[in-house]
Amino acid sequence: MPPPPALLGLTGHLVVALVALVVIGGATRVMQAGLACPDWPLCYGGVLPISQMNLQVFLEWFHRLDALVVLLALATLLGISVWRRDQGPAWLPGAAALALLLVLIQAGLGALTVLHLLAAPIVVAHLLTALLLLSWVSAIHQRLHPAEVPLPRWWALIALVSGLAVLMQCLLGGLMASRWAAPLCLSSGLGCRWLLWHLQGAWPATIGVLVLAISALRLPQGCRRPRRLALTAALLVATQVALGVLSLRGQLTMAGTTVAHQLVAALLVAVIGAIWGLSLPSPTPAVQAPLLEVVHG
Repeated sequence: MPPPPALLGLTGHLVVALVALVVIGGATRVMQAGLACPDWPLCYGGVLPISQMNLQVFLEWFHRLDALVVLLALATLLGISVWRRDQGPAWLPGAAALALLLVLIQAGLGALTVLHLLAAPIVVAHLLTALLLLSWVSAIHQRLHPAEVPLPRWWALIALVSGLAVLMQCLLGGLMASRWAAPLCLSSGLGCRWLLWHLQGAWPATIGVLVLAISALRLPQGCRRPRRLALTAALLVATQVALGVLSLRGQLTMAGTTVAHQLVAALLVAVIGAIWGLSLPSPTPAVQAPLLEVVHG
């Protein structure tokens, strides 16, 4: 039985909100606005700091607002999946509960990020949790769509390996960015190992996505959605490489290019998560045993 359209709409909007959450978080870092609101969860002791509002405060405040919207939406998703569990897949309540747990962890890490003054390990954990949540919700959204045709198991393995490579590359980018290693390397030669590791990590991620896109051409007839997603991932990787090169040539002084680099990374994680969700085998419905009437007498 297909899920209610409202459920698909909710998960689709959640994917968009999570992409925005990652991008706004990246823009907050680029604009050095991570501590623009010095307290948490309020900002300057209020819900809306009108008197202190500027671009940096707005970025940090809006980042928190988006996180709150995501939290409420995921709580709604869990509530609907439990309340209407007879009209949806059996796996949805558990998947929604895990997504809600991830966003609660994300909120806790966000608080620690402010309270510990942007400590690099906490910032990286904050980013990684956000990417895992984005990938998971994107997988849920695609999983809710009726399957076109069963996908081969080798496709699931390739999708998993390429997804791990992309997440590892994002992790290396977070480790580099949280230490401001790239500007330090280009200006004074310090912290260059983080930049080098990020550049080297681009190779397995790029190769993994390209293998995924090429292998999509061998999928059975009727697998239009996974094929389109795989080709979209390849296009995003090409765009990401171009933006990375442009950022380095610009000495990382172009904030717009850096934010676009983070946007494409978030979109790539969402697409890979969607591919992984489609590659999961469909659960086999349980066969109900015939009811036996016990006759006494």
